[in-house]
Amino acid sequence: MRVARLMLPLAFAYLAGACHHAAPPVAIQPQPDSAARAERARQDSIAQAEARARELAQQRADSLAALNRRSDEIKAKLATLIHFDFDKSALRPEDQQILNDKIPVLLNNPEVRIQVAGNCDERGSEEYNLALGNRRAITAKQYLVAHGIDAGRIEAISNGKEHPIDPAHTPEAWAQNRNDEFDILTLNVELR
Repeated sequence: MRVARLMLPLAFAYLAGACHHAAPPVAIQPQPDSAARAERARQDSIAQAEARARELAQQRADSLAALNRRSDEIKAKLATLIHFDFDKSALRPEDQQILNDKIPVLLNNPEVRIQVAGNCDERGSEEYNLALGNRRAITAKQYLVAHGIDAGRIEAISNGKEHPIDPAHTPEAWAQNRNDEFDILTLNVELR
């Protein structure tokens, strides 16, 4: 029994020592499926980021194209001619509407300066047509100023009969040549 008493503590000591030994570390090997899933997830993430970048680039391109179209439309509106009856500088109702269409553009773009050039048909003397072209340009300028556009933004000049749109010697050509032309003087402006 004495031996048994001695053996019992030794057995406990042996068991206790065996329990406290750390097992050697086991490296977890990724399973082939989990490595493939991780790579697939990484590739999907990259593909999604690239798709989003392409989408944003397309949105920017579409926005720029829309702005350019809008700017071109506004420039065309500002450039629209008005016409006059023979030997007159009074605005006709349809030409007042064309000027009315220019007013919001000019109000929304206070940095824009324009030139109004009065033109005449080939009939009449050079001096007479210069004076008539000047009255036509001033009439358009005064109309715009009366509707809120700063006079300092509008330059009025006369071309007389020197810049015909249609060089023919017909009543139709003369009607086309009795006009006010509008040019934007401000360079590199983004119109709104």
